[in-house]
Amino acid sequence: MDDWLTVGPSTRLTGRSSTNPYRTKLLSSDVDVWRDGQGKVVARCGDSTLMVQDAYGYLWICPSGKPTKTIFSFPEYAEPGRRIVDCDGIGVAVSGLRMVENFLDMGHFPYVHAHYLGEVPQTEVAAYEVNVDESAGEIWATNCRFYQPKTSKSATTGLDVQYRYRVMQPMSAILYKTAFPRPGEMDAIGLFVQPHDEESITAYCLLAYYDDTTTETDLLSFQHTIFGQDKPILENQRPKRMPLQPGSEVPTRCDAMSVAYRRWLKARGTSYGAVR
Repeated sequence: MDDWLTVGPSTRLTGRSSTNPYRTKLLSSDVDVWRDGQGKVVARCGDSTLMVQDAYGYLWICPSGKPTKTIFSFPEYAEPGRRIVDCDGIGVAVSGLRMVENFLDMGHFPYVHAHYLGEVPQTEVAAYEVNVDESAGEIWATNCRFYQPKTSKSATTGLDVQYRYRVMQPMSAILYKTAFPRPGEMDAIGLFVQPHDEESITAYCLLAYYDDTTTETDLLSFQHTIFGQDKPILENQRPKRMPLQPGSEVPTRCDAMSVAYRRWLKARGTSYGAVR
């Protein structure tokens, strides 16, 4: 309730007003959003006005009106030379916490994303480091690496890809990965989850890429292919909510980030979309 939760791209407000607002669902409640005559974003739930802001091309609401911190930083969004592509969202019948955990998991690459993000027999997830940044309230996984036959739409050969994962909020994360056109740089992929209810979400994807050649249609197609491969796996997980009790699901060595994420959620007292 004290985090900033997205309700979608700010382009949703084009042509909207107080008499014709953009209506969506957040945390099981209907929310109306529009811009007033001065261009300021306004959000309401019933008779209550909500705290809302426009950042990184997305609309963010703090349901309680008492955010524990400012919106997370995303410096790559404004970095010169990067291409910003909003891939919009895909609906998934699962907890938002499950969606983020899937985003953090390298172990499923060769099986769910075969010939794209991984391939058999190169299935081993090398040891990596996980740290909790207490001052920022974020989790980082660093020194991650994985061989990928097609890391992005622009990739023409396989690549030993370097990864960094960052979880800023329970339902917001960013992945940094080797940029194929610039091996010394890293692309950034933002995952912003809108929880409609505890078992139904929209997962949005925002790219901050070094790629001047791939068409926007092809970039969108690639990301939706990847998300589309994840969707049936996520929707068949049981329970749909994230179990936070120790021992309820057995992790392996490659799940170090997932283990840290679950512990972090439990320490925060997270309950929405979770089984505690």
